[in-house]
Amino acid sequence: MILWKGALAAVLVAVTALTPAPAPAPENLGVPLQDVLLLGGAVAPGPEGKTVIWSASSGSPAHLNAVDPATGAQTSRFDLPGSGGAWAVEATPDGSVYAGTYGGSKLFRWTAQGGVQDLGNPLRGETFVWTLAAGEGATVYGGTSPGGRLFAYNPATGVRDYGRLSAAHAYIRSVSHAGGKIYAGTEAPAKIFEVDAAGGAIKELPAPEDTTGKWAYDVDAAAGYLYVRLGGASPGPLHVWDIAAGKWTDRLDAAHGLDVSPPDDEGRVYFVKGGELVRYDPKTKTTTPTGLPVTGRVANTRGIGWAELGLPDYPGKSLVGLLWRGLMFRYNPQTGAKAFVQSGIKGEPIDVTALSEGPDGRMYAGGFLNGGFAGIDPKSGKTEEFHTFSQSEDMTTHQGKLYIGAYPEARVYSYDPRLPWNSTEYSPSPQPGPDPNPARLYDGAADKQIRPRAMVSAGRYLAVGTMPDLGHLGGVLSIWDPEAGRLKSSQRNVVKDQSIVALAYRDGIVYGGTSIYSGQSATPPTQLEAKLFAWSVRENRLLWEIVPAPGKPAIPALTFDAAGRLWGIAGGEVFAVNTWAREVVKRVVLSSSKSASGQLAFNRRDLQLYGAHAGQSVFRLNPWTGRHTVLRSGPVHQLAVHRSGDVYFAEGPTLYRLHP
Repeated sequence: MILWKGALAAVLVAVTALTPAPAPAPENLGVPLQDVLLLGGAVAPGPEGKTVIWSASSGSPAHLNAVDPATGAQTSRFDLPGSGGAWAVEATPDGSVYAGTYGGSKLFRWTAQGGVQDLGNPLRGETFVWTLAAGEGATVYGGTSPGGRLFAYNPATGVRDYGRLSAAHAYIRSVSHAGGKIYAGTEAPAKIFEVDAAGGAIKELPAPEDTTGKWAYDVDAAAGYLYVRLGGASPGPLHVWDIAAGKWTDRLDAAHGLDVSPPDDEGRVYFVKGGELVRYDPKTKTTTPTGLPVTGRVANTRGIGWAELGLPDYPGKSLVGLLWRGLMFRYNPQTGAKAFVQSGIKGEPIDVTALSEGPDGRMYAGGFLNGGFAGIDPKSGKTEEFHTFSQSEDMTTHQGKLYIGAYPEARVYSYDPRLPWNSTEYSPSPQPGPDPNPARLYDGAADKQIRPRAMVSAGRYLAVGTMPDLGHLGGVLSIWDPEAGRLKSSQRNVVKDQSIVALAYRDGIVYGGTSIYSGQSATPPTQLEAKLFAWSVRENRLLWEIVPAPGKPAIPALTFDAAGRLWGIAGGEVFAVNTWAREVVKRVVLSSSKSASGQLAFNRRDLQLYGAHAGQSVFRLNPWTGRHTVLRSGPVHQLAVHRSGDVYFAEGPTLYRLHP
């Protein structure tokens, strides 16, 4: 121990003398991730009175788009100011089109006469409008979170607040309307309510099955029946409720969302089931395939309905709709004609959520919600490849491969840059291709995990820390063995009721930083402050835990310096821990922030720490003196250091590079 202290002192003197000069201004590398992401949609008359497919594309701001179902051309595009996207798009009988948004909980109304009108937040305190359903005339009904409230809007009378439908639920995820009744579905455990639109009386419908862990994700009323899909974004059971009889009459497995179609003249509906568009007759309980494939992990319709196309082989009305990346489909029931057409909807910049150097020396970026995956040339700073992919929570290099943690279900993938990209889930091909690359290794769905927020190379193993889904607390620390192709261990609640959001590794020990929060903000925490823990990889056991930053809710980043001290960031504090003594040996206060956001990385080229502070700035910190400098002010949440010493960071969708 005495020799170690003496060596540290020598290093301290040497390194202090090497404190670098101020860094130059960062280089703007542009937007590495840009793609179309469509959420809510509807088929209804457009600006010229002709039927179009309306759909909301995510962006800054989001946009309401009108697509010609005959050609795929984008005929109109309207800004939705102050909003990031809209799951809720609905057309009402009077010709209005409404959009309910997030990233600014707003309600917008489009009319042919007045264009788009910003109606503001329909319910004060709510942050997300999840769903909208058409009522009579210009009336629309909607559901929100985090208060789990139901509302109605009519241009003549304004907003009516029906209140919270369930004290135990924070989300009204899906809404439909028929016969003077509003039908609303919640998050897990799913509840389905029938609300009298005029009087406001609330009735709970009996559950069709065990709803533990399942949302009433889609609720659609059509021709006397209610279609309720239980689950989430992935396929799940679609239950059929006979409204007049007041009972469940059928169940259809492997149903995709987000909607069933409006009924045809015989009361039959169309939806995607098992990767194919099918027709369902609720009277005979028969399902008829159409031969139109909808493949890949995300095979949910973004608006589906009927339109007259005026095209050969498409007489009368045809079924039309959009998919999540802007691909349009159409199907004619009379002739069986079917086709896919890429629409003209413009791609939007995607916020960067993960940055890491890959095994090939390139920088890689993953994106929020829209997802996407990009490789950046470290010499030119140019994006060399882009692929459609899931939302990425973290990335790390391990033994020649790049490992990616994807949302939801806390999925873990391995990507080999030496092999062709072949994502069978996100970039599917109609022809059989090579093995999947990225290859899906495992997920945390069985443990109710949703975000693989932390990853680190741990000797021969890969260590992954996760955050749980809505209504759950307690993350999982999993140790993956790439050679054996299986998990060595998987332990939930390493720290009781806390997620694992940062990892570092040294000499057989994985060190983890926790967060008191779940992977979904509506879940209330039970703990007061984050912890730092040590885990023996060989023994599969917890060695110790401490509170290095009292009162801070999260430790979102960890890194080792040249002297072997473990550094972390928590809100406005940066701290160093002697892992042998299990105590904090240095603390640097940047601000009083208690933010759960932060990044920290050690640069082996100049022996300095670089970090992102509470979404406010990029800083450099000398680990020996504690002196620190703000290099750039701005909303930075992602940062990584390249082996060259260059520091990469992202402000929303824009990537920057510093040359220290």
